Amino acid sequence: MLGLDISSSSVKLVELDQDKNGQLILKNCAIVPLERGWINDGNVEKFDEVADAVRRVVVKSGTKTKNVAMALPPSAVITKKIVLPGGLSDQELELQVESEANQYIPFPLDEVSLDFCIVGPSANASSDVEVLIAASRREKVQDIQGLAEAAGLKPVIVDVESYASRLAAGRLISQMPNQGVDSTVALFEVGALTTSMQVIRNDEVLYDRDQAFGGAQLTQMIVRQYGFSQEEAENKKRSGELPEDYDSAVLKPFLESLVQEIARALQFFFTSTTHNKVDKVLLAGGSAGLPGLTEAVSLQTTFPCSVANPFEGMEIVEGVRRNKLAREAPSYLTSCGLALRRFLQ
Repeated sequence: MLGLDISSSSVKLVELDQDKNGQLILKNCAIVPLERGWINDGNVEKFDEVADAVRRVVVKSGTKTKNVAMALPPSAVITKKIVLPGGLSDQELELQVESEANQYIPFPLDEVSLDFCIVGPSANASSDVEVLIAASRREKVQDIQGLAEAAGLKPVIVDVESYASRLAAGRLISQMPNQGVDSTVALFEVGALTTSMQVIRNDEVLYDRDQAFGGAQLTQMIVRQYGFSQEEAENKKRSGELPEDYDSAVLKPFLESLVQEIARALQFFFTSTTHNKVDKVLLAGGSAGLPGLTEAVSLQTTFPCSVANPFEGMEIVEGVRRNKLAREAPSYLTSCGLALRRFLQ
């Protein structure tokens, strides 16, 4: 099964495999950029153009696999944990979930795609179980399913982007001292238009927050500074072919702003919870690999910071271009999490 992540700026595909010892193998991956406005706030505005980009990313990756896991942005999904009596049959559980869901979902249930899973025993009463409900408007789900089908793929799973990125980040956290147990990790994903933060401890989300700041700001600064077109600026940003004064005139001020945003988000976390430190800051997304960013974040926040490379510790097949992958790896966090769903069925 492929992991396919469609964000506001690009389509990313990852295909993983596993050897008989359980070692993960990166088989295929590819990115195809999208033009600004094709996808807005998770809404597909230009269906044919995005479907074409999905087709191109499949061809570019070289995969022959058709099954695909995709995800919706958290803003398009309502999630809620509820507690139900243990020992219910599947049918009883479904009825209970539907009646509970009615309280939390502001749409008629026949307009909604709804799913649930048992998380485990309730912390308060051992005879009860904690159940996670997820619901989204049916049209949102049909939109992304339609994109996959238009590209000749078969959508098998629709996940939530933040859950998928957390799954991929969980592998990296488990490589920390003591396998990451009781470690508090702040995961920042710097997208084109928003930077989202999740603070994770023992697979639980302690806090999350989105900020309207992202890599598109850097593109805008390049446009203003050098008079390039939007597309030209984006291409030069990716290839690194920029004028000599780029580092001092454009990159440095952008990094300073990004570091301030990250520090401010951490401050919000500390003031609204009982926590006053994190053990690690992980950076993902297209801007995560910018030179000097991790050092600047460590300096400003006093916490260790590193780039989230979701392929760390994986075997990488011959055909994957390694230097390109090293540069783009943090962009693949969500698509890698979706590809990992293959092994969780």
